[in-house]
Amino acid sequence: MDKTLAAEPPLAAPTGADPLHGTTYPVIAAISFSHLLNDMMQSVLLAIYPMLKLGLNLSFAQIGLITLAYQLTASLLQPLIGLYTDRRPQPYSLPLGMGFTLVGLLALSQAGSFAAVLVAAMLIGMGSSVFHPESSRVARMAAGSQPGLAQSLFQIGGNLGTAIGPLLAALIIVPRGQASAAWFSLFALLGLCVLSLVGRWSSRHGASFKKRMKAQGDNGLSRRQIGWSLAILGLLMFSKFFYMTSLSSYYTFYLMDRFALELPQAQTYLFAFLFAVAAGTVAGGPIGDRIGRKQVIWVSILGVAPFTLLLPHVNLFWSGVLSVCIGMILASAFSAILVYAQELVPGKVGAISGLFFGFAFGMGGIGAALLGQLADATSIATVYQICAFLPLIGLFTAFLPSLRRGR
Repeated sequence: MDKTLAAEPPLAAPTGADPLHGTTYPVIAAISFSHLLNDMMQSVLLAIYPMLKLGLNLSFAQIGLITLAYQLTASLLQPLIGLYTDRRPQPYSLPLGMGFTLVGLLALSQAGSFAAVLVAAMLIGMGSSVFHPESSRVARMAAGSQPGLAQSLFQIGGNLGTAIGPLLAALIIVPRGQASAAWFSLFALLGLCVLSLVGRWSSRHGASFKKRMKAQGDNGLSRRQIGWSLAILGLLMFSKFFYMTSLSSYYTFYLMDRFALELPQAQTYLFAFLFAVAAGTVAGGPIGDRIGRKQVIWVSILGVAPFTLLLPHVNLFWSGVLSVCIGMILASAFSAILVYAQELVPGKVGAISGLFFGFAFGMGGIGAALLGQLADATSIATVYQICAFLPLIGLFTAFLPSLRRGR
């Protein structure tokens, strides 16, 4: 991969041609692989929640606050970073973001108190806030005429990393203790090397990408229509990520409480769900390129409702099956939503990517905190009984306009 990125011929174009006309798969592969590393390391924090809860005697509300600290650090910074890099591209900010994650993991491995875990979570969140807007912009740069496909391939890296993280945590951290989280910093060093090469490619083609975005023109919508459409997309994101957080943060606790599973068994079910999320992500972008992103949003948000409504009422086997179905269907939404939003506001790829990644992280953090308090006040089963109705918000998709490119 390093040699491919470093070599000029695969990434260069003939003189006078648009160097970004075609889809640059080596760059997309590199940014997707980096996304895998980034999100794999960040998911370690979520995966060792049971260990932190027992070792530091934390409540569910404190677990939720840890997620809130992590998510809000990312969500508050991402739109600002995206807006800034649209005006002044910073291709070498990608290795910097990976560096924040590295420091956060080292801090997490030595954290001996709730406050120390909060600081480590905030550092990891800062890494995400720097990485996602710029890496999403690079994915769009390399997309050519297939932005949905590029975003899906970019997202699959992150989702695979999120799925692998808990499994590696179960194999490495659970038997060896919290300090072994430091070993994951080696992945950050690998990411630093790959992202340095990506940054070099991005710096060479930044001017061509800016020119290409300006040439696309507007989409014929008024500012009022764009504002309402972004608000509806935000509502759909709220539905998706509140529910996703209920599974990513508390699914292991639910399985351990209701079915008396041991932690390694419960984390295996979490891995299956997160792997299904990765698989579902592959479909959303390219299908949106073909049939329209609005149609994908319809199916992925509202279509998951029957499965979420059944989940709190079935046995262990069907819980596993339904969670996999939920992950696959719901995951297809994000790439479609993100590219649809980018087409609503042409020329602001970084700002829109930062806004939506940041909103996703923020909704996840707020959801984790609120759902943790709900679990403390009632039961973990009640969380899933209430969250089951969230996908019905997908009905608001009917109010989204049909775009010339995004349909």
